[in-house]
Amino acid sequence: MSNPVLVDVEEGIATLTLNRPDDRNALSAEMSGAIVDAVRELEDRDDVRCLVVTGREGTFCAGGDVNAMVQLMSGQAELHEAVDRVQQETSRAVRAVAEFPLPTVGKVDGVAYGAGANLAIAADVTLASAEAKISFGFRQVGLAIDTGTSYLLPREVGVSKAKELVFTGELLDAEEAGDLGLFNHVYDDEFEAEADAFVEQIATGPTVALRTSKKLVDQGTNQSLRDAQDNEAAAQAAVFETHDHEEGATAFMEGREPEFEGR
Repeated sequence: MSNPVLVDVEEGIATLTLNRPDDRNALSAEMSGAIVDAVRELEDRDDVRCLVVTGREGTFCAGGDVNAMVQLMSGQAELHEAVDRVQQETSRAVRAVAEFPLPTVGKVDGVAYGAGANLAIAADVTLASAEAKISFGFRQVGLAIDTGTSYLLPREVGVSKAKELVFTGELLDAEEAGDLGLFNHVYDDEFEAEADAFVEQIATGPTVALRTSKKLVDQGTNQSLRDAQDNEAAAQAAVFETHDHEEGATAFMEGREPEFEGR
């Protein structure tokens, strides 16, 4: 059996590819566990500066494992087992991406559906091809939202729009999702090349500074302005000591592009 996820690290860019194309890269318990394991291993690597999450063969992720739902309905699995799978496996996979300490990019080509949509927007930045689509259509299978929709979606589109997308299960095309802010960029042509260029810009940046900035932005959404400023000042003191800050300041004074090393 092939690996449920593929991991490649090259020039600071870690690419995690969902590898169940026959099942439209659905989040089975096995795949969810593999995502968590892969992300945890990447957190400990010194050569990683950015994480990209994508799917194989024209589909990002079709969401939860429908086969498990069928087993539940036919009495082959207990209700508590299904709930446990969602909470302990699929939810953990989404959370692992959302909590990865370095910059993350979701690269969506094809459909991101249900839990797969949450996985896409759990990334810091989500890029899409013109063929990409996204839906939080849990209603289509008679289920309430799960895997973090209530946390992630309102932060992207606002509470009222989040409710609309959940109530209707609307399948948004790339342009519509881009207009709402679910996709940061939609590339009509040369998707792979455009996305790779965007990711390279992040991966060649000052890694310590970007990691610190990501943490501060995440914290800042739940803080007062004064607290956010105090935290930024404390963090900046540490970043000030990095090699990349010295390189950035020197390059600025010399009128050239900096060459950051991620340290």
